Amino acid sequence: MTKDKGVRAAAENRRARHEYAIEDTIEAGMMLTGSEVKSVRAGHASLAESWAGPKDGGIWLLNCHIPPYRQAGILGHEERRPRRLLLHKREQEKLLNAVRREGITLVPLKIYFNERGIAKLLLGIGKGKKKQDKRQSAKEQDWKRDKARLMRARG
Repeated sequence: MTKDKGVRAAAENRRARHEYAIEDTIEAGMMLTGSEVKSVRAGHASLAESWAGPKDGGIWLLNCHIPPYRQAGILGHEERRPRRLLLHKREQEKLLNAVRREGITLVPLKIYFNERGIAKLLLGIGKGKKKQDKRQSAKEQDWKRDKARLMRARG
């Protein structure tokens, strides 16, 4: 959840920051059908196994699970269909160039609704962490937690 006024997270990929070292983030729009928007608003979307990548000259969100909206009936949608991401041309070129470099991955971090009620995707440009990097991150997190406890106890 974000602390910004009017912005509410609908789905979050919490493992992404553990698995990847995120260098930069970009906000992207998504092309969704009506039943997908209703399902995401209800909080039923999952980014756990999803990724973003180039396809047909654009950038697409792949393997994102949005279950069917029950009230949509037969007019629903496919659960794991590819969804086109809406980006400015310059941003799209930046991401495509980043993907072409070795070891760079586009990681979906969060789906949320902005102040105007439009569904957005926070997309991270990251490099995969090795096992020792994950251990180092865990040590740093533990130290920050212990340091905060000590500071609270002191004063």
